[in-house]
Amino acid sequence: MLHRPVQLKRRQAVSRRELRIVVLASFVLAVGLSARPAPAQSGKSPYPNMAPVEQYLMDHDAEIAFARTAAPASISGAADVLVMTRKGYETAVKGKNGFVCLVERAWMASFDNAEYWNPKNRSPICFNPPGARTILPFVYMKTELALTAKSNVEIRDRLKDALAKKELPTPELGAMCYMMSKNAYLTDGDGHNLAHLMFWVPAADRAALGADLPGSPIMLFNDDPEPIGGFIVATGMWSDGTPAPLM
Repeated sequence: MLHRPVQLKRRQAVSRRELRIVVLASFVLAVGLSARPAPAQSGKSPYPNMAPVEQYLMDHDAEIAFARTAAPASISGAADVLVMTRKGYETAVKGKNGFVCLVERAWMASFDNAEYWNPKNRSPICFNPPGARTILPFVYMKTELALTAKSNVEIRDRLKDALAKKELPTPELGAMCYMMSKNAYLTDGDGHNLAHLMFWVPAADRAALGADLPGSPIMLFNDDPEPIGGFIVATGMWSDGTPAPLM
């Protein structure tokens, strides 16, 4: 999600806190092993509740084109493309390489993220075949639940119940995705975008990955209740081949 160093202005730097919006798809789908309860939304959040559904929708053709920007055209051009409707994601284009591209919304962030309901979030993502089989089901479920106007606490509880009933898969070996769109809007924070790859594993060990260490390009995210570890690696290049800021 190769590595070209580029000089950044301070205001372009993307903090680890801001990048939580990326995970889990999202990143969500960077997921956790701890049993801590999800904090309730408070009035301190700029987005305490879901906005009208219309604010999360996009023009059909524009969403297809935007979803394809998640990965280089050599990948996304032959991928399935999904668009989000009022009921969830639907296949708009049938591809032939097993990849699946779509535009995620803010509720793919961790459950305690202050921008969980941010209607401006637009996160193009392109799953490889193992990711489409074992991570995309989380995206489908969380999106369908969000569109019924449930709170993030309710969504978390429903997800926890589905996991207990083994209704959701564990990450398949090699599950990953591309998030290299130049125009993605991941967070309101200054420096709101990052070209990167995401990888998922059933359980993640920071030390084994060398994650979150000074100078390491790897960041690891975890979020209860999903028993998945998700980590990201900045690419230093957008999907169109132009240089992108590094962390």
